[in-house]
Amino acid sequence: MSSLSNHTLQPWQADLPTYANPQSQALIQRCLAGEESAYVGLYNEYAGMIYRLCVSLLQHREDAEEVLQDSFEYAFRRLDQYDANKSAFKTWLYRIAVSRCHNKRRRKWLPTFSLSHLLTQGQDVTDQDAPTPAEAMQLTEKQQVVWDAIQNLSDKLRETAVLRYYEGFSFVEIGQIVGVPTKTAESRMRLAHNALREALAEQIEQ
Repeated sequence: MSSLSNHTLQPWQADLPTYANPQSQALIQRCLAGEESAYVGLYNEYAGMIYRLCVSLLQHREDAEEVLQDSFEYAFRRLDQYDANKSAFKTWLYRIAVSRCHNKRRRKWLPTFSLSHLLTQGQDVTDQDAPTPAEAMQLTEKQQVVWDAIQNLSDKLRETAVLRYYEGFSFVEIGQIVGVPTKTAESRMRLAHNALREALAEQIEQ
């Protein structure tokens, strides 16, 4: 059984790069070999999460769909430049998508957090009840307060917050995605959290 497993193992799998995901890396290799179905497989694996990110940043479905397609078209053209020894493929894709959202943002990114969760917990928290784009259209009164407060954050702080709270990236990964040092990502997260707490503090008992 083990001999069969060793026999079917692809040469490149024997020593995967540092951040390589075996399934994704297999698809990437097939793409680079010119296999069209592999591009479809790679798209299907990541399109959902990239679309969710774009909707969160842009709050505009048509813009998000356009950025989604543009991001993958760019990624596929530059696939040979992806280095799995430097970052995960997901991180690389997010960096591309965030960059394109910068140029496509027509509306402010307005996420919804749990108000009491944000105000009572420390900065390093994740909102496990983040709504889907459809659910975000039906906000409670308190969520609307948070929605309005988020509008006053800079684009950089919004991006950092969504990548941390909703996507669960580490500060190292956030730095890679937005192109800043890890300490800068941490600093932006502190600024975003503190700004929201200050803006919303008076709303906690409402």
